[in-house]
Amino acid sequence: MSTSTITQPHAEVTDRDQAEEHIASVCFRTGPSRLIGAELEFTVHHADDPARPIDLATLRRALGPHAPATISPDSPQETLDNGTPVTVEPGGQVEISSAPFRSLTALYAATEGDRRQLSRLLAAEGLVLGEHGLDPWRSPRRLLHTPRFDALEKAFDRTGTAGRVMMCNTAGLQACVDAGEPRQLAARWAALYAAGPALMAAFATSHRQGGIDTGWRSARMRAWFGVDRQLTREIDLGADPAHAWARHALAAPLLCVRRDDRNWEAPRGLTFNDWIDGALDTPPTTEDLDYHLTLLFPPIRPRGYLEVRCLDAQPGNEWIAPIAVIAALLADDETTDLARDLAAPAAGRWEPAARDGLTDPAISRVAHAVLDLAARRLDRTTLDAPVRNRVSEIIAKRLSKESGTRP
Repeated sequence: MSTSTITQPHAEVTDRDQAEEHIASVCFRTGPSRLIGAELEFTVHHADDPARPIDLATLRRALGPHAPATISPDSPQETLDNGTPVTVEPGGQVEISSAPFRSLTALYAATEGDRRQLSRLLAAEGLVLGEHGLDPWRSPRRLLHTPRFDALEKAFDRTGTAGRVMMCNTAGLQACVDAGEPRQLAARWAALYAAGPALMAAFATSHRQGGIDTGWRSARMRAWFGVDRQLTREIDLGADPAHAWARHALAAPLLCVRRDDRNWEAPRGLTFNDWIDGALDTPPTTEDLDYHLTLLFPPIRPRGYLEVRCLDAQPGNEWIAPIAVIAALLADDETTDLARDLAAPAAGRWEPAARDGLTDPAISRVAHAVLDLAARRLDRTTLDAPVRNRVSEIIAKRLSKESGTRP
């Protein structure tokens, strides 16, 4: 295998080995584990009738100078008071993505402050933030029309309607944590991969869709799993995570190919490896390769850091609980190893966890063990006592008998 990497930002990618080395060099940025971030996504509803569709004009007025260019091309795109930008997803969902913070306390203060500000902005136009990982009332309806979203919709439609639901009706919570030192990387990934199904089940908030009970605890994840599984399947990266991820990414199908015109549709079944091998008229560039990586959606994803994508949106300020759980489980090597071992019986059980939640006995046992460990290790995070107590209360509520039926 070639050991050279592609360093020029617009360089053509003509060699699979170089492409693999490029991905491996950027997917995990190792070093001391210091930073943590969060992305909060919400469906948006009319306060007086949550089932009534929203329109972009109302959302544009509500966000004002904070509106992204996708819905207001002339917007100054001001961040919220604590520095968080606002983005809008295809179905009108809003998202705030924090900067990386050196402490969980700072992350919580800034992001919760901006969540509350966002709520106030929407309230001025009679809108409210949703509290579920999937719109419980409305059918998917795309509000944003861009070359990217047009191409994604066409690609997703090949496997059914799940892609439209995913694009337009889902809302997730993402935790972003450092990959750690090189010696820690495989263990941190393994712990998150093993604990992911139990965390997804414990914090599921999306059993209803279109006004009916889906029978799934996280119907949001059912929608994701309904998309091409080469794009969304879980990946156990083993002892060499960087190269395992690189090989997976290159063998994954393309969702779109950026062009100067509005047609970004990719030929069906074409992988990035095929593109490198000359399947299209022009070779890909490093920018195309990096863009392709943003269109792979496993429950845990390398982005330089580790991105936990399997969590449903949470009501109100309860988003801090799953973020704090993840921070506690990765607080030190001993806890990370223990979390991995405790979670091992549920490792890989993503679909049963999304469907059955804590009614699955194996998932329930692991969730109780892992969340109990996290609750006992919250003092190893920077959260102050009142917030730790709040997190413990939320954990207890999610593990209660009631949360084992329906959230």
